[in-house]
Amino acid sequence: MMVQSTPAQGETGSGTRADLAYREIRKAIGTGTLRPGQKVTERGLAERLEVSPTPVREALRRLEQDGLIQRAGPRTVVVADIAERAIDELAEVEVGLRGLVARFAARHATPGQLDALDAILDDADDLLIVITTRHRNGEDTDRHVAALLDRMQDFNEAVNSCAANPVLIRLLEQSQVFSRPERRALRLEKIAADERFGLDRYSGHRALVRAFREGDSVTAERLVIEDAQGGLAALMTPPGRRPA
Repeated sequence: MMVQSTPAQGETGSGTRADLAYREIRKAIGTGTLRPGQKVTERGLAERLEVSPTPVREALRRLEQDGLIQRAGPRTVVVADIAERAIDELAEVEVGLRGLVARFAARHATPGQLDALDAILDDADDLLIVITTRHRNGEDTDRHVAALLDRMQDFNEAVNSCAANPVLIRLLEQSQVFSRPERRALRLEKIAADERFGLDRYSGHRALVRAFREGDSVTAERLVIEDAQGGLAALMTPPGRRPA
């Protein structure tokens, strides 16, 4: 786990590093790398993230406000025992909101939006063929896997647009267990260990578009809830373990 310390243009280095430290530590708690009850120090986390203690200290203040850590001393914290339950509850909220987005999308998606969803999946299918072929031939697939993840993100954003409900989308963004960069990084890690990771859920996207076309909000909601539950469970499972 390492934080890039070079600030982006127009951003302050300290603030950027603190944000990155916050996301990395939060991800470690969410995936179980940092376990409930585990004691860690600011210096130890700083060394682990390869940053100075200052951004780590700022990140820990935010995590303490989130209820994910508790102070055990001036420079020592403990991962809160309630962290796992809190994250599970947040995941439940996220799953429910994603299902609600699908329900609205089935009601409000236009023919043009539905055609755009199918076009995204067509591109994803082409990429998947390339990935499968290159993997079979022992060739590098990193660039194509990254492109496939980009298309899946495009699909998710297009579904959100179909819902035509900015308030609901804002609530979903605020309740997500993992930020977009965290989700992408975790998926890449999982795919590196298992090239078939997530493909069983990807196949259900066509069924979702069919449900949208039929205006079947109940089926659309069920498909998205099942997909979101499986996806979050897989991302939150520590390396070497299977989702419960």
